[in-house]
Amino acid sequence: MSVAVSTSAPLPPASDTNMVTSTFSLVDYVVFVLLLVLSLAIGLYHAYRGWGRHTIGQLLLADRKMGCFPVALSLLATFQSAVAILGVPSEIYRFGTQYWFLGCSYFLGLLIPAHVFIPIFYRLHLTSAYEYLELRFNKAVRVCGTVTFIFQMVIYMGVVLYAPSLALNAVTGFDLWLSVLTLGIVCTVYTALGGLKAVIWTDVFQTLVMFLGQLAVIIVGSAKVGGLGHVWDVASQHGLISGIELDPDPFVRHTFWTLAFGGVFMMLSLYGVNQAQVQRYLSSRTEKAAVLSCYAVFPCQQVVLCMGCLIGLVMFAYYQEYPMSTQQTQAAPDQFVLYFVMDLLRGLPGLPGLFVACLFSGSLSTISSAFNSLATVTMEDLIRPWFPHFSEVRATMLSRIIAFGYGLLCLGMAYISSQMGPVLQAAISIFGMVGGPLLGLFCLGMFFPCANPPGAIVGLLTGLIMAFWIGIGSIVTSTGSGRAPTLSNGSSFSLPSNLTAVTMATLMPSTTISKPTGLQRLYSLSYLWYSAHNSTTVIVVGLAVSLLSGGMRGRTLNPRTIYPVLPKLVALLPVSCQKRLHCKTLSQDLSVETAVFPEKVSNGMLRGSRDKEAMDVPEEGPAHQGISPTFILQETSL
Repeated sequence: MSVAVSTSAPLPPASDTNMVTSTFSLVDYVVFVLLLVLSLAIGLYHAYRGWGRHTIGQLLLADRKMGCFPVALSLLATFQSAVAILGVPSEIYRFGTQYWFLGCSYFLGLLIPAHVFIPIFYRLHLTSAYEYLELRFNKAVRVCGTVTFIFQMVIYMGVVLYAPSLALNAVTGFDLWLSVLTLGIVCTVYTALGGLKAVIWTDVFQTLVMFLGQLAVIIVGSAKVGGLGHVWDVASQHGLISGIELDPDPFVRHTFWTLAFGGVFMMLSLYGVNQAQVQRYLSSRTEKAAVLSCYAVFPCQQVVLCMGCLIGLVMFAYYQEYPMSTQQTQAAPDQFVLYFVMDLLRGLPGLPGLFVACLFSGSLSTISSAFNSLATVTMEDLIRPWFPHFSEVRATMLSRIIAFGYGLLCLGMAYISSQMGPVLQAAISIFGMVGGPLLGLFCLGMFFPCANPPGAIVGLLTGLIMAFWIGIGSIVTSTGSGRAPTLSNGSSFSLPSNLTAVTMATLMPSTTISKPTGLQRLYSLSYLWYSAHNSTTVIVVGLAVSLLSGGMRGRTLNPRTIYPVLPKLVALLPVSCQKRLHCKTLSQDLSVETAVFPEKVSNGMLRGSRDKEAMDVPEEGPAHQGISPTFILQETSL
């Protein structure tokens, strides 16, 4: 099967006049400063509201009293960073609308977390997602997961702060380090002082700003080129409207299967097990509110994806009528949208400032989520287990200090990013290399009761080694062949389309007419299959090691940490089939329950009764609330 060749759209003729770097008017500066002031004000309001009476639960989980609407918008904003606003339109402008089919993955990518991950996490009454790993395996697995997550986020948060500021500086002349420092300091202050509640409500505000900024570009741009109908016609005439590409080859950069199904694993690694998202689910006042917030993200994600794609099409139609400057034709792909917006909105005071505020909103929402989730896992997974007798006041103060520390570390990482040169691309790709193995680790624990701690640790390490091997191998191959390293298996380096895309973005060699062979073939695997490949590696290796080391024999299995796959599948069958399977399933349930909890046999607790009295389910606090006896018994049937 031949490898598809991705070709960028031809650039229109360049104008002879060099484009003068756009400058902000007073109104633009006012709009931009207003964003920062309001974001800071929201954070300080929640910080000083009840100052001195804050608990660690209020700081890290907003006292578990958030509604589904703010949580949903915060879930959206967390992975809708500035790189999304710059990356998606650039992708559409250069390669067409094939990327639009990524929206097909959102359905399963959000439905599975809503019905699998959220119920387990919420009913266990966790604070950190990695607490689950200790409940399911042991403390060593929990620490391994936590350290992996911290490494992932620390490497990335400096890049997500520096890269958009660099693009903004190149196009608008906006001072590079002023924007970096402004973002870093404002974000650190309101995150450290206000906690998760401040982060969620600033995310709500920043999401609205992002929406308005992109909507302004679509309205003004389509009006200048004759309407959205004309935009679609121009795109169709130039072959930018892509059909459904059903090529099953996983080495082709973008196909329907790659986007719709490979994207599901990428979504699961973010909306299923990522601490930044899990923390928001756990802050909901009820489990139902957490599930509804996950549902609400689906239409919001579709709207955001459509807006990004429309900006790309409007940009293409615009440059068919208005020639680019020489400076624009030589720009990096991540600068396309900024040049377009500054060109389009010139002479409309306030709108360039609104779009820059839109970009900075994306950065603020992503970075604040990183700070807050890092402070949470550091406190809950690395400090409190060793110092369990911390008072609420000391724990709250220490959490704030940790958040401030991560803010300073972020600024340091931004400086390091500025010195990295081509290695900056590798730093971005590291985020994607880690997401898949962590997803595999959680799936190994939830769906396979036979998996044990040695299998989990060996599986995670193998998955990480495989991810870094393919990612770094592709970089070395690209550099050794004299090509510039490219991102996403077919385009020259640009900012990934969003934090979601960054999670799957590992540097790949360009797709060329000559079909790669050997290891180069492996290195050309589409970036959208990375999460699937790496998570599957963790599961397969983890299961193999677990079975070879005796499974869970001699170890205690907490049934609340297992998702009941078999009973759920049986429930989908017709009633007649369920009746035929009832006796067999019940006998299997009892035999497995006997194997897992042999002490209950001597107590006469396993006699087929599924009511609470017969099972004598212990009431041990919040971790056991909302777990029915049926749920517990069925879980062990796996």
